[in-house]
Amino acid sequence: MWVNQDTSAAVARMFLQWGVIIDVYSVTCYSPRSGSRYSGSTLTAHAPMSNSTVNLIEPSSFLTLHYRMCGVDGQDIISTFGGQPATLSMGGGQLSPSIEQHLLGLAEGTRTTLQLPEGDAFGPRNPELVQWVARAMLNELGDPNETYAPGVVVQFPTPDGSGQYAGAVVQVREDGSSVQFDFNHPLAGQAVTFEVNIIGVMQ
Repeated sequence: MWVNQDTSAAVARMFLQWGVIIDVYSVTCYSPRSGSRYSGSTLTAHAPMSNSTVNLIEPSSFLTLHYRMCGVDGQDIISTFGGQPATLSMGGGQLSPSIEQHLLGLAEGTRTTLQLPEGDAFGPRNPELVQWVARAMLNELGDPNETYAPGVVVQFPTPDGSGQYAGAVVQVREDGSSVQFDFNHPLAGQAVTFEVNIIGVMQ
């Protein structure tokens, strides 16, 4: 495109506002009929400048990441740093809903540490989730010869049989007739530190 010298700068600014790259060349034209010379510019437009997009974590994103979780004592509960990164789907249950909420909007390549207050990561402790289970039922669900001791974690099937949930043994009755379990998450009611390095985000 040829424009005269007075308007070339204005046209160039207009193209740049649209994200178009232009080359500007000064040109002098001669008219044999009038004997006049005209100074102007030629503008060559190229494709619009592409803005590099950064993937952000959305509720349905598939993530590749390293993460580390520790309690108030600072000891690692789980850490993938130093090994293979984890892969997971948001909403798939691998992370608590609260932690997933904190990850929403983070960009691919982000490394950050989240300080989650008491009860934020895995909810408050619920005393109603500390329950006695009859030994007879335990025998039906598992090995009748199993020995239960405080601290032992036992997996129970969900009522519909589609999954499992865990309970930690609190105590055993002296006569062995029942076992008390704590079905709260081990970190329920505790402050948690969650460090994460977002390696990849796919939508």
